[in-house]
Amino acid sequence: MLKSRQKRLQKFFIILLLSVAGISLVLFSLNSKLDLFYSPTEMLASELKLGSRIKLGGMVKIGSIRRVDTDIFFIVTDFESEVPVTFRGITPDLFKEDSGVVALGYYQNGSFIAEQIFAKHDENYMPPELMPVSKKNDS
Repeated sequence: MLKSRQKRLQKFFIILLLSVAGISLVLFSLNSKLDLFYSPTEMLASELKLGSRIKLGGMVKIGSIRRVDTDIFFIVTDFESEVPVTFRGITPDLFKEDSGVVALGYYQNGSFIAEQIFAKHDENYMPPELMPVSKKNDS
């Protein structure tokens, strides 16, 4: 009877150990893919770890977009603080001044280095392809 109890106890601890290991791997994987969202004011006030990837969201400041070859320089603001952003690549079609933007990247040396740019639109946005269909339905 004692041997069967020890075997059940051993199986229980092995299952428990494997379960903890599996859950730990899942949580570690999810944590490494997690990108925190900050406004410019929140980002400047926080103490980010060097090399931590974040999402910076706000409005593109009017008159701040400069293009040099494939590099794009602009300022993201939340109307309290401003953060200069550098991006190399092609921006989305909706990217323009005085519109919402989310940049994924790293804050280094007083500037935000973006890997990706996501342009935001309001709830009234309609893709250009659907405009003629919408106008027909309105009349």
